[in-house]
Amino acid sequence: MIGTMGISSVDRLLSRRALCGHLARTALGVTVLDTLVGSAVGRAAPAVPVGDVSVIFLMMRGAMSHLDTFDPKPGREEQGETKAIQTKTPGVLFGEHVPKLAGMSDRLAVIRAMTTETGAHEQGTYLMRTSYSQLNSIVHPSMGSWTLHVQGKRSRDLPGYVLVGNGNEHPGAGFLDASLTPVPVADPKLGLENTTHPAYLSEKQFRRRLVLADRIDRDFKQLYGGPHIAAYDQMYKDATRLLGSVDLESFDISKEPEAIRSRYGDTTFGQGCLLARRLVEAGVRCVEVELGKWDMHQDIFEALPDNVGTLDTGMAALLDDLAERGLLKNTLVVLATEFGRTPEINKNAGRDHHPAVFSCVLAGAGIKGGVVHGASDERGFHPDRDGVTVADFNTTIAVAAGLPHQKEFSAPNGRPFKIGGGGSPIANVLA
Repeated sequence: MIGTMGISSVDRLLSRRALCGHLARTALGVTVLDTLVGSAVGRAAPAVPVGDVSVIFLMMRGAMSHLDTFDPKPGREEQGETKAIQTKTPGVLFGEHVPKLAGMSDRLAVIRAMTTETGAHEQGTYLMRTSYSQLNSIVHPSMGSWTLHVQGKRSRDLPGYVLVGNGNEHPGAGFLDASLTPVPVADPKLGLENTTHPAYLSEKQFRRRLVLADRIDRDFKQLYGGPHIAAYDQMYKDATRLLGSVDLESFDISKEPEAIRSRYGDTTFGQGCLLARRLVEAGVRCVEVELGKWDMHQDIFEALPDNVGTLDTGMAALLDDLAERGLLKNTLVVLATEFGRTPEINKNAGRDHHPAVFSCVLAGAGIKGGVVHGASDERGFHPDRDGVTVADFNTTIAVAAGLPHQKEFSAPNGRPFKIGGGGSPIANVLA
């Protein structure tokens, strides 16, 4: 027995916690329990009530080139091989590889004077997701976690926040409650995996094992109960409830007609955008979808068309689909990246890191369409007019989503933080 081995009572209880976790992962056979967290909140009807904003955050990881997408400089040597095309908005040009988004520019607010001092991927992505610089002493919450913290879940059974992608280095809920961490979906075609209990267990046997797990864990919860333990406990309850819920079908994009699936493109990102639409329609408040491979230090004009085409097809289908279903007016779609890429083409025919200026895009709820805010200089090297910081951008997101961007929230160390980082909202892109 553990007690005869000389282990302290605390160590013994921690061992019981480990045992319970192991039991949940193996004997219960439900690995989704590791990540599916959240408190039970009554389901709203309809799933997305008027005035209640959902957020779909499209994160371009690796630093998307602004000159080759939303801020071309035709006639300049820096433009390289990417041609500029006219958009639906008079006088506004995009890169040639986003023709579908160019054709719906009247729905988009393009911010062309984004600027940051952070030229490293991990730190830049962290800043974009949280509005704060990365520190060793504290982890800041992502914008999705802030949204869930303030507005709560809509659905009783579904998670409130989902991340479609690998989730590497994602800050998650930061210093907020663990229940606000996004539930990861690695492959949208597979949906939420490991959500059935083992075939060798009957429903009655499965429920008995849940009761056993709770008994094993009871001593630990009584002695060390607190918000984190409560969140861990709630995680199991929510996960097991989801197993028997019809809402689990929201994660299954195979339920969509083939014509709809094809419209989004047969790519992980495109199908992730489709999953995002299904989830917000079902009542998930926030969905983040990643698209990587933007770090093009060499042969950019060979790699660029596929990646930009993937973005163009997926995002355009998402905006159209949301609009056709009457969801776009209550869904804020954000396209962001950590920084831009150099106007100069390097010796390897690529573009290097460039934090001085880059582009991001907003559409949907709370946003004016057909707007271009700010401008880069003639080379696309510096902001020329109306520079926008990451905090300004994220504060604009907060305003459009109806979040209290001026309110101060205290971290466990007592330091005050604001949703969006305390920036100034971009007034002329807000509806």
